[in-house]
Amino acid sequence: MQTTAMRGHTELARGLRLHADGPVHDAYASLSLARSELGEQPGAALTATLAAVNAAWSAGDHVACVEALTTALGQAALDGAPRDYLTGMLALLHGRTSEAAGPLRRVVRGALAGHDPEALLRGAAAALLTGDVQDGCRAGARALAAARAAGDSALVARATEYVAYAELRAGRHAQAREHALTGLRAAEQSRRANTAAHHHAVLALTAAVQGPPGHVVDHATAALATARRHGLAQPVTLAEWALARTELVEGRPADAAGRLVSLLASAEGAHFALRGLVLPTLVEAAVSAGDHATARAALSELAGWSRTASDPQGPALLLRCRALLCSTEAEADALFRQAHAAHLEAGGLFESAVTFLLHGRRLGRHGRPSDARERLRDALLLFERGGADPWADRTRTELRAAEAALATSVPDVLTDLTPHQLRIARRVAAGETNREIAEHLSVSVRTVDCHLRNIFVLLGIRSRVELALQVPPSTGAAAH
Repeated sequence: MQTTAMRGHTELARGLRLHADGPVHDAYASLSLARSELGEQPGAALTATLAAVNAAWSAGDHVACVEALTTALGQAALDGAPRDYLTGMLALLHGRTSEAAGPLRRVVRGALAGHDPEALLRGAAAALLTGDVQDGCRAGARALAAARAAGDSALVARATEYVAYAELRAGRHAQAREHALTGLRAAEQSRRANTAAHHHAVLALTAAVQGPPGHVVDHATAALATARRHGLAQPVTLAEWALARTELVEGRPADAAGRLVSLLASAEGAHFALRGLVLPTLVEAAVSAGDHATARAALSELAGWSRTASDPQGPALLLRCRALLCSTEAEADALFRQAHAAHLEAGGLFESAVTFLLHGRRLGRHGRPSDARERLRDALLLFERGGADPWADRTRTELRAAEAALATSVPDVLTDLTPHQLRIARRVAAGETNREIAEHLSVSVRTVDCHLRNIFVLLGIRSRVELALQVPPSTGAAAH
């Protein structure tokens, strides 16, 4: 008959195996049982406890996370960086951001001061929890270097997961893609299906930014196949977000909004720590689809999330979403400008480019094609610099519309002219003679002369040269 300690070690091994390649709720149950069975072996019990916390996090189970963290913090064997890490996590889960910052930053500093890969992975996770994505990248990269030096494919798979996610949060999509591809190969080699699902989800998100769209579907499908079967909330959230972004850039905002509403409403859908990341996409999709009620509800949740989350892009994204829902153009323009300034402070090309795109599109829709063109050119430059090809294509479409509107718009100085006078003025600016204008408009030369004299009086000018300066050259040849 197995002893209690033997059963504990059996369940610990089972829980760790399931966490790598199985349903994470089952992993949590086995690890919780192992923790209780290993009470007389503090070191092994602590290992089970910490693994149970990770399994609850993977499941996106807020209640189980709080329970596991509370239990872990009650263990006498827990001290140093592990205690700081779990203390900070628990404070965050209770919405006490200020209490979490100190312990989590100590974890990051301690990890970066050494070379232990497990400590570095914990430091990377702590940095991401505080929104310090740069330290998250550094800690993850150092853990990856240690894993490669040791030739440990399982550790490579885990380390690249942290690195790729940190780079994704930093807006470095090309680097995130390369690390996720490396991690995917290592996860498959070490038979860590759950880690592979995370990498597929990151690859879906990078493809949603950089293309091609077919890669989004392929990686999202692969991520969801494992994630739904094994109860992994984080890959589900990232994969569905990637699909929604692709629907949005392809001009299907209603589909994108419906997908995200379903994700956020499901009890087993979005990971509680990632809900805020997808809300800006939902606001944009709902506004584009004309569903302002859904957009306002998402904005309300985003505002609450921004008060407690530590995301460097959070303030800019909240300002952008508020601008999208403004009823007055002056207020919307002011909020967009504040969002641009916040993006400059936070960094990250892609989100900044999206804000320029949305600002430009709104300006174009409200009769300001010249201002729209300026914002859209900024967006296009950033999308091209970041390799966001689908989004650059979308921006080019908006830019062409703005330039077409600008070409056919009537300058303020010409608004006093009648439509017939305006047609004549444009043809004069295009270089046509009075006789040519008369032939095109099927009127007499005398009529053209008369109209032209009246145009000169109305505009306070004396020559055809002055008239040409007041009419956009691109409009003259196209007038009929």
